[in-house]
Amino acid sequence: MPEQKKIAVLVSGGGTNLQALIDAQGRGELGNGKITLVIASKPGVYALERAANAGIEGRVLARKDYDSIAAYSGALADEMTAAGIDLVVLAGFLTIFDEQVYEAFPNKILNVHPALIPSFCGKGFYGLHVHEAALEKGVKVSGATVHIVTPECDAGPIVLQKAVAVMQDDTPETLQRRIMEEAEWKILPEAVRLFCEDRITVVDNRVYIK
Repeated sequence: MPEQKKIAVLVSGGGTNLQALIDAQGRGELGNGKITLVIASKPGVYALERAANAGIEGRVLARKDYDSIAAYSGALADEMTAAGIDLVVLAGFLTIFDEQVYEAFPNKILNVHPALIPSFCGKGFYGLHVHEAALEKGVKVSGATVHIVTPECDAGPIVLQKAVAVMQDDTPETLQRRIMEEAEWKILPEAVRLFCEDRITVVDNRVYIK
């Protein structure tokens, strides 16, 4: 039996994607992976309650306690390295970190983005802004993308994507909800499982799944 992989989930808010991962873990769908640590970028966020309810250690590493991105990034990398983390998952983590984290976890950081990259991604495209832009453009399908995180925003190698239909009467809120339920909450646990089963290889900024 391969050794279990330890997963850290980084959060800044309510933690709906964290909950999807916790639920998937409860159903045995993270394969060889186990969420062992949840780190929040500010105190009092509901994601920490979700972690506590699931018996997962939660820690606060507040951005405001550090005077620079470099100092914060160093602390974050050290914290996860000390905890023996194998995979980092960004689940609505809205705090910027620098190359110290990428170097400590090369090709080992996953993020889910609520659009089909390269559409509606990059600087400024987060939360409802993504869905507002998609509806403004009149797209007929949108969806979600799980990608490996690199220093360039939303530009890392794509692991999985899932398309979701856009309805004519959609609002940013209804589209956001559908994409979460039908895409994000399905492909994020699946990507984590593939990583933890050592089935993901990155070559020339492309992901190959074996």
